[in-house]
Amino acid sequence: MTTPAESLRSLARTRASLDGAEVTYWWSGSVYAWAPDEPYERLFGFEGVNVARLVHDAEDGPDSHRLLSREAAFYLDPATGDILESWRDLPVVHIWNDPANQKWRPFPVPATDLGAQVCFSLEIPLSYPSPLPVAQYPLHSAGDTYTALELFQFFARREDLAGPAPGVPATMSWTRMSPWAPWMTRGQRPGGLTYHCRGRKLAAYTEVPERTRAYIAGHHPEFARAPETWSEPNETSWTYFRRLHPPA
Repeated sequence: MTTPAESLRSLARTRASLDGAEVTYWWSGSVYAWAPDEPYERLFGFEGVNVARLVHDAEDGPDSHRLLSREAAFYLDPATGDILESWRDLPVVHIWNDPANQKWRPFPVPATDLGAQVCFSLEIPLSYPSPLPVAQYPLHSAGDTYTALELFQFFARREDLAGPAPGVPATMSWTRMSPWAPWMTRGQRPGGLTYHCRGRKLAAYTEVPERTRAYIAGHHPEFARAPETWSEPNETSWTYFRRLHPPA
């Protein structure tokens, strides 16, 4: 991994597969609330699935790719692990991001040598105009600027990366610091949420827990497959909430 192109190729084999095969990641964890002068509180369990395929992006050069993906994630009862439909008398809006696409061009991917493993780190600070302006969504928006921090780590065995396979087994971690979810109706109250999860690349979508596959099949069955073609813009929890609740 001495050049940006080689570095991206290794990340691509870890995150997806160079032969365009569908790749499923599954993760689980917790969502914590934080606010000034208040103790941290574990509000939810959390579970998610991303199904993706990697395609060569000839328009951007010989070493560029497009990741075509959908991802669904669910807020869980922190005690029972059941998928929540309501919380404190509020309807829960789960995460249905379609698409969740990315354009990849060669860059020096941050990587840490862990001996038998290599860790690829993607640290993504976000700040852009909120799809939910306060004037239109006073109960659902923390501010007119959406600010968050997404922290990804992907772990692969060095021995696997040295081999010829188009994709390699991998595990991952994900942490996000974000405003309150819009459906929580906390408005501009100081504080927000921290998501802390870990997961792995599955051999097939059928390895996703049966309960979760059944929920996806019963609500949005298309999330069991990766998109066939590129589309934009990406969906987020905030744009999805706006689609469900257009401004008056």
